[in-house]
Amino acid sequence: MKQLFFGKITVWFVFIVVLDWQGAWAGKPTPVKHPVYVLVHGAWHGGWCWQQVSAQLRATGATVYTPTLSGMGEHQHTLTPAINLDTHITDIVNLLVMEDLHDVVLVGHSYAGAVITGVADRIPERLHQLVFLDAVLVENGQSLLDVHPKDIQAAFVAAAAPSRGLSLPIRPSASFGVNDVALSRWADARLTPQPYRCFSQPIVLRNSYGNGLPTSYIACTQPALSVLKVFAERTKHNPNWSYYELATGHDAMLSQPAETAALLQRISQR
Repeated sequence: MKQLFFGKITVWFVFIVVLDWQGAWAGKPTPVKHPVYVLVHGAWHGGWCWQQVSAQLRATGATVYTPTLSGMGEHQHTLTPAINLDTHITDIVNLLVMEDLHDVVLVGHSYAGAVITGVADRIPERLHQLVFLDAVLVENGQSLLDVHPKDIQAAFVAAAAPSRGLSLPIRPSASFGVNDVALSRWADARLTPQPYRCFSQPIVLRNSYGNGLPTSYIACTQPALSVLKVFAERTKHNPNWSYYELATGHDAMLSQPAETAALLQRISQR
């Protein structure tokens, strides 16, 4: 009887292992109990913008990193003409390596959609999935300028002229859908100029978009930024993407931090 009992346990163990192996072979992400998030801010922002979201995610047991990209936020004093999109991609790659992070849920807001796309192209083995929060999508050979309408491209070029192509001047948080007066004042005090070459340098991708990783897009819809609607529509009707919406403005991590954190947690477990 003992041999029969233990024999059944062995059979079930092998069966479960095979199922797990088949799932991994099929490329399906395995939900993680305590995810590791790396939250990458958008243009003019810094790691500070994730304060409320990161606090809520950490309260669930998650590990959360909110790096500030070179030349921005508390690193604004390091801004030079050498900082470009490659610099910011390298910022995040180096963070993943130096902190020895694996199975990362990599989140990119707005401009950082280009950053996390480049990171996935270079170091996919450390990532669990990609989440684009109301983000720009750039294909191989495209720059951030390229995917904007011609009038906005011209406006960006003109805005960078006074600094001789060094940076784009600060835009107020109200333009990102932050309507609360106190919150807007707090954010405006922290916004910094955006390194211009991050917008003008084309991205170079050596692999397919997303590099085989699961990809999700979160569209911020109230109000929706007109320049981002094309990306939301592209992912909404693409079976290779998981699509979600938040009924708030572009800076969801400021205007709806609880809802943003809850949605990120939900996505990380799919």
